[in-house]
Amino acid sequence: MSVLRVEDINYTYEDYKAWEGNWELYNGIAVAMAPAPMTKHQSLASSIIAEFYLQLDNCEACEVLGEVDYKVSNNTILRPDIALVCDEESQSYLTKAPEIIVEIISPSTAKRDEVYKFDIYKDEKVKYYIIIYPDDLYAKVYKLDDKEYDKQGDFSKETYHFEDTKCNLKIDFEKVFSRFRR
Repeated sequence: MSVLRVEDINYTYEDYKAWEGNWELYNGIAVAMAPAPMTKHQSLASSIIAEFYLQLDNCEACEVLGEVDYKVSNNTILRPDIALVCDEESQSYLTKAPEIIVEIISPSTAKRDEVYKFDIYKDEKVKYYIIIYPDDLYAKVYKLDDKEYDKQGDFSKETYHFEDTKCNLKIDFEKVFSRFRR
């Protein structure tokens, strides 16, 4: 009798497209996504998307997207909470590294976002990676410095300017988190 080992599994994008439910692929291994996020998660995502969207009036090359498939390779497909993409042709998935990716942490996804996705986004040269901690109302901002992410700081009430993006955007974290401080 043959035993199926994890190292023998190597799912691809073609397999991924046929699955029901919400999944990601990490080097050919299927990873079930957490159940639908809590309202706080969704509200924070909407607030950040709105912050970016309102600044894109003068930048037609970029757009902000929520929950979009990012096809890193044929066996690695991720679905960031928010992605700022520039000069990307419209398709059913992203094909090149976004300029900014935002992930909103939940207890069940923390390790994925802080370790696995962190490394993949770094290797794919995503310029900025932001990890939001909704329970603590702060964000860690990382900027790609050559080949490594350099932590820019922890942000709760400050504004961060993304100087190395095509559209020169910013996030006012005081505004993003304000409704949850009441």
